[in-house]
Amino acid sequence: MPAKKVPSKKAPARGRLKAPSRPGEPTTPAPSPSPPATPRRPRAKKTVVLLSRKRSLYSTRRMVEEIKRRGHRPLVLDTLRCTLVLAPGQPRMLYRGVDIKGVDVVIPRIGASITGYGLAVVKHFEMMGVPVLNDSQAISQSRDKLRALQVLCSGGLDVPRTVMAHDRSNVRKLVEEVGGLPIIIKLLRGTQGVGVMIAHTLQEVQTILNTFWDLGQEVVLQEFVVESKGRDVRALVVGNRVVGAMRRKAKKGEFRSNIHRGGEGSPVELSPAYIEVAVKAAHLLGLEISGVDMLEGHAGPRLMELNSSPGFEGLERATKQDIAGAMIDHALAFSEARRAAAGQPPVV
Repeated sequence: MPAKKVPSKKAPARGRLKAPSRPGEPTTPAPSPSPPATPRRPRAKKTVVLLSRKRSLYSTRRMVEEIKRRGHRPLVLDTLRCTLVLAPGQPRMLYRGVDIKGVDVVIPRIGASITGYGLAVVKHFEMMGVPVLNDSQAISQSRDKLRALQVLCSGGLDVPRTVMAHDRSNVRKLVEEVGGLPIIIKLLRGTQGVGVMIAHTLQEVQTILNTFWDLGQEVVLQEFVVESKGRDVRALVVGNRVVGAMRRKAKKGEFRSNIHRGGEGSPVELSPAYIEVAVKAAHLLGLEISGVDMLEGHAGPRLMELNSSPGFEGLERATKQDIAGAMIDHALAFSEARRAAAGQPPVV
């Protein structure tokens, strides 16, 4: 008797419905292969260099935070540890023996005590083709109080009457030129109120001048603006705008309103006249980032000086504004603008 043929089982075709294993079990379609994912281009990180003696300083710390918050790489370099290499061909810079490369933008935070070497480091970055806020020429002009006032005065801005001289023979005449006693005497290079004095008598003026001149220091005599009453306005200019402003008031018994001298800061809404003067003053000195100090005169703002490495701890606390973030945003935009001007593709 011939054997019966047993029908062979066929494997289910891919994509068909799967038979339920038990009565009543719902059927589900077999999964179809998903299309391959389009790879996303990672956002390019920029390296932002902060020239600062101490990473722990408030302003440096805050800028590091804001650089990281924007997804970029902060690099804090101690200015005095930078080694400048000049040789035929491309200039180079070493930091602790390692070549510094791939920098997108530099923000100098140079104290007055290291201005000379700091300017050399900033200039070297410029020679390497790296965008710098602020550049060496702008920093140099702002650090020389007389030179800065000359530029501002030439630009039509109101500055207190100022005299510079080496003639000791007629101090009385010098005092008359700035409007009489009391007068302000300033070192040409100083910051945070250091080297700024007030003299109420001719004898005090003569003594202070003789002391500084004997030490080889350059000083200026300046009008004492009585109506300011120990107050001034600090406006922080970034690019073409004022990102924050405060009124500083000197502590009792002190005529200097600097926060580092114990002054108190309170937020202030600047009038258009003060904003215009602050921005114009920064542009005249070539500063992309600047602390602009103004006295509130009877006829309007009177410029005192500009700071190319302004501290902003007091300003952020007084105004609750993100000053550090505004600086970083401008530095990144400035870097992109420089790349575009050089014909380089933008970093994305």
